[in-house]
Amino acid sequence: MKLATWNVNSLNVRLGHVLDWLHANPVDALCLQELKLPDERFPDAALRVAGYHACWAGQKTYNGVAIISRTPPLDVQRNIPGYEDPQQRIIAATITDTQGQAVRVISAYCPNGQSVGSDKYAYKLDWYQALHAWLGDEISQHTDLAILGDYNVAPADADVHDPKAWEGNVLVSEPERQAFQRLLDLGLKDTFRLFDQPPKIFSWWDYRMMSFRRNAGVRIDHILASPDLASRCLECVVDKIPRGWEKPSDHAPVVAQFKI
Repeated sequence: MKLATWNVNSLNVRLGHVLDWLHANPVDALCLQELKLPDERFPDAALRVAGYHACWAGQKTYNGVAIISRTPPLDVQRNIPGYEDPQQRIIAATITDTQGQAVRVISAYCPNGQSVGSDKYAYKLDWYQALHAWLGDEISQHTDLAILGDYNVAPADADVHDPKAWEGNVLVSEPERQAFQRLLDLGLKDTFRLFDQPPKIFSWWDYRMMSFRRNAGVRIDHILASPDLASRCLECVVDKIPRGWEKPSDHAPVVAQFKI
């Protein structure tokens, strides 16, 4: 089973990119973030023509998440249960492969935090705490679980092009990294780090200052898997190709393959 995640930074703008990428990369499920469109404008019909089903939690202008899958999504959960939040950041569903093997898949768009010490930063840490509590329950119910998305956290200095320049900033601050580590403490594994990887592999590059051309990026898009599923992970890679397309998202897809 192949699972992927991609912050598309507006599905309305990047729908053609998503369809082209799915045609070249027929994954079992693709988790999207930053849809930036309301529920009623989600392009379900276009995806069905391409052979995919979907579930989504849309929001006008900001946020929004979706799971696009080869088989119909089952037991769909929108948002973190019991956590009051108008921002649409979580969609979860059970996805099966063509042989009927099931994986619980979560698409997550974690808050950015804006700046250390801001109200949005406090919201980010609070949101992560709610995510941690809910994931503990989800992992106890689903042996095979993957949570994919834009975590807005670079877990280590190896995930940052210039750690000194980023020191003390949002995405790399110690409380954010601790919040990410608490997810790993649940038993989740960062599938990218299960394998030897070349240095300076990133998933997000600012549009400004020719960041992509200079590879001045950070790795903030992750695929975390439960222990049993992670033990069957065959590879995890960042596909930089779409970042070089015309009018690209500032993020690149991340893809993991599992033996189910």
